[in-house]
Amino acid sequence: MLHGFLPLLLAGTWVTIKLAVAALILGLLLGITGASMKLSNSRIARSIARVLTSVVRGVPELLVLFLVYFGGTIVLSKLFGKYIAVSSFIAGVSALALIFGAYATETFRGAYLAIPTGQFQAAAAYGFYGLKRLRRIILPQVWRHALPGLGNLWFVLLKDTALVSLIGLTDLMRATQNATAFTKQPFTFFGACALIYLLLTSLSMIGQKYISKRVSRHIRVEG
Repeated sequence: MLHGFLPLLLAGTWVTIKLAVAALILGLLLGITGASMKLSNSRIARSIARVLTSVVRGVPELLVLFLVYFGGTIVLSKLFGKYIAVSSFIAGVSALALIFGAYATETFRGAYLAIPTGQFQAAAAYGFYGLKRLRRIILPQVWRHALPGLGNLWFVLLKDTALVSLIGLTDLMRATQNATAFTKQPFTFFGACALIYLLLTSLSMIGQKYISKRVSRHIRVEG
């Protein structure tokens, strides 16, 4: 049915998964860092975080990708005095992580602010300060409040991986385009590509529900 191109599509799917997971991990770190800066007492840190997140969120995702890919090549070439091309995979991970991190910053910030003040007072009463308070009191609640928003950002990230095909990475979308160009059957292969993306998002939904139950297992529901 797929004229022998199934292995190519599966290989592209694996690249897409690796790209999305790597961008997710880096984006979470950037989001936590950005939220910490916005919540800090330092006016400079808050200003830097505000400017960076505003710029990234205000620019189209495709433009961010091109700026990272071509801009990174220019910067590296000038630093080392010779032409050095940025890897398509690294550029894709970096750009998608920047986009994810910019939005995740607000998600984490909102989740932190959603923690009742009484929780901090209770932590102080039990002698929980610093890292102990962060680990035992703050982070579990931050993750619980942030998870729905992060789940939505993950779905956007997973679909945005298709943009990386424009800078030469043989992900699922580029593999589909190659198969279409060879067979001249766009409906067949773009339909197969859509089904694979639907499968990935469906599995992600199952995973999100499982994680939500895990982080909320100690929450008592009234009624």
